[in-house]
Amino acid sequence: MARKVLIADDEPNIVTSLEFLMESNGYETLIARNGEEVLTQVIAGNPDLILLDIMLPLKDGFEACREIRANPRWRDIRIIMVTARGRDSEIQKGFSLGADAYITKPFSPKELVAHVRHLLGDE
Repeated sequence: MARKVLIADDEPNIVTSLEFLMESNGYETLIARNGEEVLTQVIAGNPDLILLDIMLPLKDGFEACREIRANPRWRDIRIIMVTARGRDSEIQKGFSLGADAYITKPFSPKELVAHVRHLLGDE
């Protein structure tokens, strides 16, 4: 069974690119276009990994990450922050909230896939 990757981003071009990248590497994809949908998709779709933007409508990626990590049932979900926000304080905040990796946009597709494979043990 293919592993599920939840793509959480409100920019349609990024969503399309990430969806293509993940599916071409054998992953099933789910989509969330705002922070509330992230939590809905975690409950309904049971993803193995989340590609989480910080700047999301309704609830930002930091808050979504915090809520996911607060729920013991979701602790095994891997989270990669994929965002244009790359200041040291933001990176540190992402890790302190429980992100497993932090990648700034623009990113290398090869690097992103390598992170996904590593975190899911698919290397």
